[in-house]
Amino acid sequence: MFAPRTAGSAHAADPYASVTDWDTGAGIGNGNGSGVGTLDGTDLDDAPPTGEPVPEKGAKGRTFTGIAAAAVVTVLAVVVAGQVAEGRDDGDAQSQSATEQGRDARDGAVSGDGQPPPSGSPSVVPLTYEQKMGERYPLGATLKGSGKFDAVPGIAKASGTGQKFTYRVDVEQGLGLDGELFAEAVQKTLNDDRSWAHNGARTFERIYSGKPDFVITLASPGTTAVWCAKSGLDTTEDNVSCDSAATERVMINAYRWAQGSTTYGDRIHAYRQMLINHEVGHRLGFSHVTCDKDGDLAPVMQQQTKFLDHDGIHCRANPWAYPGS
Repeated sequence: MFAPRTAGSAHAADPYASVTDWDTGAGIGNGNGSGVGTLDGTDLDDAPPTGEPVPEKGAKGRTFTGIAAAAVVTVLAVVVAGQVAEGRDDGDAQSQSATEQGRDARDGAVSGDGQPPPSGSPSVVPLTYEQKMGERYPLGATLKGSGKFDAVPGIAKASGTGQKFTYRVDVEQGLGLDGELFAEAVQKTLNDDRSWAHNGARTFERIYSGKPDFVITLASPGTTAVWCAKSGLDTTEDNVSCDSAATERVMINAYRWAQGSTTYGDRIHAYRQMLINHEVGHRLGFSHVTCDKDGDLAPVMQQQTKFLDHDGIHCRANPWAYPGS
């Protein structure tokens, strides 16, 4: 079990004790029926009759009239055929358009006129807390933000009955990270029985106004370094976090929060839990320790962002103060 310390004495004994190391067209062809039939000036064998018709030649006149009529019918048939073909192609295009629109609606896409899909259309399911905590987020390792903070609105009541600590969550402006997710993670992590709330010893409550016991602050690497230096700590070498004990702030390096560490690999959720538990552990008075047996879990107060192996001993990553709970 870790021996408590006061903020002043612990840091005096170990100036780095507060530092933690801590991803078609269906070939609508142009089948527009463009082969429009044309009447190509066919020579007629006989000129039209003149004068009064002669009974004996009536048959020949009727023949000419029939030929002309047949030619007109042929032209009309070709034109109609072209229109039918055009209609069929238009129908295909409309059918394809309807198919694309249906696909867009299923994907929750915005319609062509810029309007959202109808309320009855399927929409994208939001990510769960677990899913969001399992994702990496873009943030530069050398980013230095504005140094201005916003408190995350809202409160989260203490869930236990032990010694109560109040805290506020601040997020540096312009990080592009989800402050509400960060605040939720802090509350869930600290009040987990595997954390410092173990066996009802402590309970943690997030407040928005008033004077908290400490302020958990998510900040860019540059701003983290500024605040940690106020307590004599250098976080720039390994881009880590710290408990700035001379101030009210427990500093969580936003680069580490967003990107994790090689020691934890893809276990970004667990890594974030370790970050919170480690730095708040310093605020509660606990100093750095390491595992002393090959293959054991690393204590949460080991600098796990920096290393898991030491002196020929391999420690296993562990985010909890009381992992066996």
